[in-house]
Amino acid sequence: MSHRYPVCSAKDVVKVLRRHGFLLAGQSGSHQKWRHANGRQVIVAMHGSKPIPIGTLKSIIEGSGLLLEDFR
Repeated sequence: MSHRYPVCSAKDVVKVLRRHGFLLAGQSGSHQKWRHANGRQVIVAMHGSKPIPIGTLKSIIEGSGLLLEDFR
């Protein structure tokens, strides 16, 4: 199994979050706050189809409690 991170846009990340039960809790400018019923929360910067930087994607994955495989 590879530990390489996929190239994801913000739209791709939002699709995964929605599929796993996250709901949009608010937005400030281009930053959306996504919250799960169990209290997990992540911020996603919506910048069109630009890829999310790897460090930001790592932070989103850790904060969401999801697996790397969920984002492939």
